[in-house]
Amino acid sequence: MIVAISGKSGCGNSTVSRMVAERLGLRWINYTFRNISQEQGVPFEQILKEAQESPRWDLYLDERQKNLLQEGTCVLGSRLAIWLAPPEAFKVYLYAPLEVRARRIQKREGGRFEEILEETRERDRRDAGRYLALYGIDIDRYEEVADLVIDTTELTPEEITERIVAGVQKGA
Repeated sequence: MIVAISGKSGCGNSTVSRMVAERLGLRWINYTFRNISQEQGVPFEQILKEAQESPRWDLYLDERQKNLLQEGTCVLGSRLAIWLAPPEAFKVYLYAPLEVRARRIQKREGGRFEEILEETRERDRRDAGRYLALYGIDIDRYEEVADLVIDTTELTPEEITERIVAGVQKGA
């Protein structure tokens, strides 16, 4: 069984995918640019900057995720998880409005809300452009791919986890 969970920054993707993996007793994969930064000894901000100029890091990241998926049974949490996972995977998309996501990021990382809001808006725009250019994936058309879409605005990570686990068990 593979459960793929996607969502934009601040949707709870990392937290929830970890919790779902724990609940279902599955391996958790949340391989990101931060992991690459640590493994390669390259500053995280440099990887983000280079990712805007070249597909190198995106291709590396997505290839690593695909390789990890081939090992089988797991929960994969990433921006492109539902698009990278095989057709038989249970695919979940976590949604929250921009302002809600920016508040969550501010709570997690600190900083001025207005700056975080603009950074999040810009990151969404950059990510969408990169994924469309690299893979022909429109990340705003998740309804076409996801088995389950959850608006996380008013839900706790525990409530989101419960909905996903119920969906997996139902096969919905």
